[in-house]
Amino acid sequence: MSIPSRYRIAAFVLLTYALSTPFYIQIAGAGKMRMLPTLGLMWCPGIAALIVRLVTQRNLQGFGWTTDWPRWLVVSYLVPPALALVVYGTVWITGLGGFSAAGLILDPGLRMPVPMTLAVLVTVGVISGVVFTLGEEIGWRGFLVPELSRVTTFTKTALISGAAWSAYHYPLILFSDYHGAAPKGFALVVFTWMVVASSFVYAWLRLKSGTVWTGVILHASHNLFIQQVFDPLTVDRGRTTYVTTEFGVGLAVLYSIAAYYFWRRRGEVDPAAARLHGV
Repeated sequence: MSIPSRYRIAAFVLLTYALSTPFYIQIAGAGKMRMLPTLGLMWCPGIAALIVRLVTQRNLQGFGWTTDWPRWLVVSYLVPPALALVVYGTVWITGLGGFSAAGLILDPGLRMPVPMTLAVLVTVGVISGVVFTLGEEIGWRGFLVPELSRVTTFTKTALISGAAWSAYHYPLILFSDYHGAAPKGFALVVFTWMVVASSFVYAWLRLKSGTVWTGVILHASHNLFIQQVFDPLTVDRGRTTYVTTEFGVGLAVLYSIAAYYFWRRRGEVDPAAARLHGV
């Protein structure tokens, strides 16, 4: 007897949060994000998804392991830096925040020129980032998005997966150093807005391409360009972080624009929407 998708979805979400709890406690105790606990935490959604799939369907199919869509992988890589360039470029030009290449240093002892540092980050940095993001993406986009798409519309798929994904970050925002300089309440609201909006991009690319690797690359690219490139290049002038970082309104607005674009194209991945709009 086949187990309905809604039960698999509920089991996945509950198991993800349960597996994550020891890592939340460890990170909260330290008061900051450390590499090994963070890596463990980021693999909890993937492990939960693999367990649920094995228990309920006795296989590891349906995650989208294929890499037959290089076009969408390139799009996934380019979306975060394109959006970030608009946000941070505006901040630098208007003077809301300063620009300093001195912030882009991998290791003071290496003394690499900034262009070389940037080249290393945008290549090797993304590859190393995949080690972290693959765990999350096996769960959120490899498992949850396809399961939701079987029982509801594209819009609800993006909203529900975005809500679950943002809630997964709340303990980090509230009890560690994973937040901007703005008040935590502000960070919580804006981060949720940004994550839910970006989930429309993630979900569309996952369903359109049929591969989980779009989410893996998009997630790794986002983490790299925001956290390791644009944030270090930006000098805080008091109100800067209300616009920049993952907790500022800049990325939330830009991801909302991107979300609207992909939502308008929902007929390409949502058969019900296609019938309704004659796509």
